[in-house]
Amino acid sequence: MSSPLADLTLARAADSIRRRDVTAVAVTEAILARAAAVQPEINCFLRVHREEALAAAERADAEISGGGWRGPLHGVPLAHKDVFDREGHVTTAGGILFDVPASGRATVMSRLDAAGATYLGALNLDEFAAGGTGANDHYGRTRNPWDTDRISGGSSGGSGACVAARAAFGALGGDAGGSVRIPAAMCGVVGLKPTFGRVSRAGTAPRTFSVDCTGPMTRTAEDCALMLQAIAGPDPADPTTPDVPAPDYRAALRADLVGVRVGIAVDNPFDRVEPEMAALLASAVDTLRDLGAEIVDIAVPDVMRLNDLQQILAKSEAAVVCGKWMRERPGDMTFDAISVVQEGLLMPATRYLEAKSLRAPLLEAHVRAVYAEVDVLFAPVLAGPTPTVAETDFADHGRVEELFTRSARFTRFANYLGTPALSVPCGFSADGLPAAFQLHGPPFGEARLLAVAHAYQGVTDHHARAPGRSSRR
Repeated sequence: MSSPLADLTLARAADSIRRRDVTAVAVTEAILARAAAVQPEINCFLRVHREEALAAAERADAEISGGGWRGPLHGVPLAHKDVFDREGHVTTAGGILFDVPASGRATVMSRLDAAGATYLGALNLDEFAAGGTGANDHYGRTRNPWDTDRISGGSSGGSGACVAARAAFGALGGDAGGSVRIPAAMCGVVGLKPTFGRVSRAGTAPRTFSVDCTGPMTRTAEDCALMLQAIAGPDPADPTTPDVPAPDYRAALRADLVGVRVGIAVDNPFDRVEPEMAALLASAVDTLRDLGAEIVDIAVPDVMRLNDLQQILAKSEAAVVCGKWMRERPGDMTFDAISVVQEGLLMPATRYLEAKSLRAPLLEAHVRAVYAEVDVLFAPVLAGPTPTVAETDFADHGRVEELFTRSARFTRFANYLGTPALSVPCGFSADGLPAAFQLHGPPFGEARLLAVAHAYQGVTDHHARAPGRSSRR
């Protein structure tokens, strides 16, 4: 069982620290104790920087007591997928190829530090973010805290499992095709893939150049808004970040959805979900309607084509990033990682260039077809129950890819288009496994997605339940 302090949401922990009802040191100690308790079961951490975290918490307490409150992350313990550079530490990206400590700090890490957040440590992931199950032959598998016989999802499985287990108040992950949203859904937390370029990737281990995004994973939409606020915005060190100022995401949250048009994605592939998942999604739609939203069905054009184009970009670019290592040190890469690189090496340059050239016109057509009609798009994240470890832990890699693709078909198109998408918990299966829906929006529409999710969470309690306790309705 977690302590009362570890059970707080990020926003409530921050408010308690600001009011000095509790110290940042006490909160950090509670989270560290929780991390130590759950790590043997779920293996979400690669490194825990206990002394560094406690020293940061002491500094936060001193600053706050002296009137130097930095904002709503000050003194709050966070942990992150091990793809973000932090000087003096090796950024593994889930592999064993890298052994030289980073000489600089990723922009997102610097921005969280500037906001006063406490850094707990680095989280597990699929090797080079090239998988979707949480398996890692080098560091061990991350398991789902709701049922350790189930996968955590990936590649940001360590981030999803850590936040769900109350071993951090929030975590950053990376999403090139669903790698934030799918583990968020499987672990029962909120996960945001921002607009491409909304968050800097400077100092982040590359996976792809044109579809990967860094996004927060938290227990609530409000917490997600607070983390996004700290990391969003242009960065001279990352030329893909446009000069688009970040709005006040927390101020945009709302309690009702009057006047909001929610489009329900219909037809292929969105109608291909199992009956129990379909019932949970339908219940969530009813709740949005009760909150005042106008609900309409909408057909999303070319989804499967967009998904295919995302795969062309992702696999080709992964081959560029990792091809050198596969040629020079293949013995230090697993079969799964090598297979992804090999697929990219076989991709014709003409297909890659076509996928790049079609992106802008297809985005324009998508925005016109969908967001001229509705404010947000509602869609599944998972097609059915979270797979078991046994289902994915065998030599039939085609079957593993099939299991992952069942959900990735709901997520990849947003990465190709560069549009934002948010995974939101929406209940539990009869077996006690989390379910979730997904909200999509137009470029830089994160505030609207978070507002809809916040209103939904204001009248539901799915996000408040913790692993190890009753989660069945």
